[in-house]
Amino acid sequence: MTDAADGTPASPPPSPWERWRPARARVAPARTPLSRDRVVEAAFTVLDRQGLDGLSMRQVAAELGVTVSALYAHVSSKDDLLELMYTRLFEGFKMPEPDPERWQERVRDYARSARQRLLSHRDMARISMAHVPFTAELLPHVEALLAIFRTARLPDRIAAEAGDLISTYIDGFVLEEGMWEERAAQQSGGAPSPARPDWREMAGEMQNYFASLPAEDFPHLQALAGLMVTPSSDERFDIGLEIILRGLASYLPDPAAGEVPDDGEGSDGREAPDDGRSPDTT
Repeated sequence: MTDAADGTPASPPPSPWERWRPARARVAPARTPLSRDRVVEAAFTVLDRQGLDGLSMRQVAAELGVTVSALYAHVSSKDDLLELMYTRLFEGFKMPEPDPERWQERVRDYARSARQRLLSHRDMARISMAHVPFTAELLPHVEALLAIFRTARLPDRIAAEAGDLISTYIDGFVLEEGMWEERAAQQSGGAPSPARPDWREMAGEMQNYFASLPAEDFPHLQALAGLMVTPSSDERFDIGLEIILRGLASYLPDPAAGEVPDDGEGSDGREAPDDGRSPDTT
């Protein structure tokens, strides 16, 4: 007989010689083997949902449906996991090639790309600031950034500090963005959005407040009221980056004047006395 509903043959009754055989056990579908990559992916899922304060090995194990002890075959600790997450964030990240004529453009490209990668997951700036990026996987990035500065002929002392300065600026800026996201989420009663919350309304309120201050007491705040707060995070980031780049550029030698790089130190390696003059920016 056939099943009229779908035209498939009906299951026949068991034969006499099979009636006393034990029922065949159902074979469970094969589970995807646990791996370091799966642990890191699960950690990102937990991080985006609960933030860094809610990220734990127990939560990652629950996300994967395994015991906590199973994770330790792939990561040694939570700190190890955070380092792997930070390293994963920059997989495929290609550093710009050094070019002495376009070094500032190269640094802008690097900084903007690094900021976007940190913004791609919640609280990544906090993780970045807590971990020194001198791992085997990230050392080539550090080397390439230093190459940009040294190829531009920045003094060695300035080049050595510039990489840390740029990275600290990126981390700090993204950290502030994350804090505003958290505040916006708390006020709206929802979960933080990966996107920057609408800053325009608050920016307008702050600008109006500064403009309403008495000019005799706050002449500069009032005069700059329309410029003190910008509604665009991208614009704020670029302006801050430009200030840093122009400061670094002030240390470049002037070939026309036959100058050598000024690293702010005397010939004996000690700090040069302050004569009240700023580095030549011409």
